[in-house]
Amino acid sequence: MRTPLAAIITHAEILRDGMLGDLNPRQKDSVTGIVNGGQQLLDMIDEILTYVRSASDQVSLVRTEFSLAELADQVRVLNQSLAAKKRLTIERLNGDDLPPVYADRDKVKHVLANLIGNAIKFTNDGGRVWISFSRYGPEGEEVCVEVGDTGRGIARNHYDLVFREFAQVDASPSRPHHGTGLGLAIARKLVELHSGKIWVESELGKGSRFFFTLPLDPPRD
Repeated sequence: MRTPLAAIITHAEILRDGMLGDLNPRQKDSVTGIVNGGQQLLDMIDEILTYVRSASDQVSLVRTEFSLAELADQVRVLNQSLAAKKRLTIERLNGDDLPPVYADRDKVKHVLANLIGNAIKFTNDGGRVWISFSRYGPEGEEVCVEVGDTGRGIARNHYDLVFREFAQVDASPSRPHHGTGLGLAIARKLVELHSGKIWVESELGKGSRFFFTLPLDPPRD
């Protein structure tokens, strides 16, 4: 599915960019819709493939040492243009003094990208999204990552639902945000592979705060 879809997106981009001749405004808007819809579908296919691999235990960790703060900044910059469209601020509150973590950088990035992307998606224009870090555990042997927002919030009876596969808190056809319902289920699996945990604290109308933990010094191979 990915190969023919990628071809459709590429040819639509060629038309959109005028490489085969100029388009009038209505034609360009229509072709841009094809590009955006195709890219959204491609992202959903990638998400489903990631879930299938994780559910069948085909995902392994490739651990390296890296800075969580620097990784958070990279994900924040990648989402800056999307946040700007909604006049949102995204800030990292602390973390410069954290020791490096020994984890799978790409998979932690995937978790951060999902949480930050959701925070932007479900926060109204002019709101705020933040990332912060704290030590966790009886002896501070873990780091806790918080991604918070001033968005619409989640009812307490839906806390478990948001981490279920293919689940949507708002499942109506008219809902403004569409997706596979797998993003947080994948994030949970990737965090648990690191022997961490993930949870949410939220209140309707007052925003959400998602947390996940990672061991600072797990056993090394």
